[in-house]
Amino acid sequence: MHVEPVPAGTRAVVLVEGTSDRVAVETLATGVGRDLAGEGVRVVAMGGATNIGHFLDLLGPNGRGLRVAGLYDDAEEGFFRRGLERAGLGRGLTRSELAALGFHACVADLEDELIRANGVDGVRRVVTEAGDLASFALFQRQPAQQGRAVEAQLRRFLGTRSGRKAAYARLLVTALDPDLAPRSLRAVLDHV
Repeated sequence: MHVEPVPAGTRAVVLVEGTSDRVAVETLATGVGRDLAGEGVRVVAMGGATNIGHFLDLLGPNGRGLRVAGLYDDAEEGFFRRGLERAGLGRGLTRSELAALGFHACVADLEDELIRANGVDGVRRVVTEAGDLASFALFQRQPAQQGRAVEAQLRRFLGTRSGRKAAYARLLVTALDPDLAPRSLRAVLDHV
């Protein structure tokens, strides 16, 4: 596992599962006028939720002692709970206790949250502006997509090509009024 160096002067880290999560957090921070690097805050993509324990060991209270926060998908909550418990940050943590520690769930995942926040029409506008409407229409005609809700089709479409999730994380967050950004994104920034 490759661990990006966290520079000296860093006071806090936001641990996220992947690149698209990092892009979304950083884009929202910029949109609300925050300079994370200037504040000594780094957003670290861990390469998956199963790596949370390792990153907490390196950067958390028993490592560099940095303030930690995080963003995770609903289905990955157990990994985060166990990692935080192993780091000595609690036992039998509930979702609200995880949030109090600065770790916030995306329901079901970041893409789902961004689609709900923008609405189907808003996401279609972003897809159109990005020049991907024809690709999305072709995707919708695939047999596996027939009968699925448009929200589910959009969510799947965002993950069909390398780099698309990160590109759309930036575009979908930028398209939102910052006050309408998903609660989990706003809350993780508020914690750091």
